[in-house]
Amino acid sequence: MLFGLPLRAGQTDGVAQSPPSGPADTGSPSSSPAVKPTKAPPPVYRLKGTPPRRGDNTFRYGKTTGKVAGKSGTLRRYRIAVENGSKEDIEAFGDQVDAALSDKRSWIASGDLRLQRVADGEDYSFTVYLATADTSHDMCARGGTNTNVDGDPYTSCRTVGKVIINLDRWNMSVPQFIESKIPLSVYRTYVANHETGHELGNHHVACPGRGKPAPVMMTQTLGLNGCKPNPFPYVNGKLNTGPPANQ
Repeated sequence: MLFGLPLRAGQTDGVAQSPPSGPADTGSPSSSPAVKPTKAPPPVYRLKGTPPRRGDNTFRYGKTTGKVAGKSGTLRRYRIAVENGSKEDIEAFGDQVDAALSDKRSWIASGDLRLQRVADGEDYSFTVYLATADTSHDMCARGGTNTNVDGDPYTSCRTVGKVIINLDRWNMSVPQFIESKIPLSVYRTYVANHETGHELGNHHVACPGRGKPAPVMMTQTLGLNGCKPNPFPYVNGKLNTGPPANQ
């Protein structure tokens, strides 16, 4: 079973939930009609609409410092940045990245790494950016990575000290995840772990076999090649990897 990012109170993948309505409980079973359980909202596979193609090419930085995730090893501290003009909530983005990277199935499961989200102004090792498609493409290109697919900025990337997440993918996921009915929260967990994996020195790998969980360092954004979507580096306590990729 796949698990995605925990959501902020009152939300599910960007969809606000209203509190359940019903008659007040008077404490008397005979005088109060039964209240039906509130039905869970349907899963969200992508957000409606299209994000801005380009923002202001400037960034605001998160003000939250989280707990250290991981029990031992080198401490890598990261800050959060969201492009101005993207219409995105920086703390919501930071919370979701934090949840992905601090999960016990993430990179901290190696036992030799700790991760911590820090506020702007504190010492940090790298920055996790959420940028519009055009801005993310330009940032990646300056670092030597072409994120275009069929001429359009499509993928996310990592350059030295920068984990750069394409807002289009963050909000709209990818067709193979949507067709497989994989929630957007799971894709977000995958892309945060994948691009951070590059910052931690990991390279692309291929699908280890049809029907097996895809390694997080496989380019699941571009295709699954017979593997099953998987957002975490570790599966059942072991690093889930595959043969070196030809890319």
